[in-house]
Amino acid sequence: MTYRVLKATSEELREKAFQIREEVFVVEQQVAANEEFDEYEDESHHFVALDENDEPVGSARWRHTDKGIKLERFTAKKTMRGKGLGTAIVQAVMDDLEANAEPGTYLYMHAQLPAVPLYLKFGFKTKGDKFDECGIMHYLMWREL
Repeated sequence: MTYRVLKATSEELREKAFQIREEVFVVEQQVAANEEFDEYEDESHHFVALDENDEPVGSARWRHTDKGIKLERFTAKKTMRGKGLGTAIVQAVMDDLEANAEPGTYLYMHAQLPAVPLYLKFGFKTKGDKFDECGIMHYLMWREL
């Protein structure tokens, strides 16, 4: 199966990103919709991965915070996991950040435990103890751009 990762610069692409987030977080992982979709949607930079039929198979977003830049909402459709999609999505986000943020900017995320090895490959480090967010265990991960 082939896919491509795009910055969601149109309303259509944003809706596809929201669609896969609904499927993965709300339906599969049982995160409350009002926790998944928040007040930061409009200020965030969204990404969507599409398969060969233009169906969404993954997503991510990043946004500025008072601490630096927070990477969030990384998803991969269940049938696409373990096939390099996660790596492609993280790479697309990092490429966008390298083009749009200052070197040395603090990057951070709340990473679900199964995804920690993926983010380690991109130079992120865990910080502190595991914590529960929306009923799912996470680590705070960070790095500088």
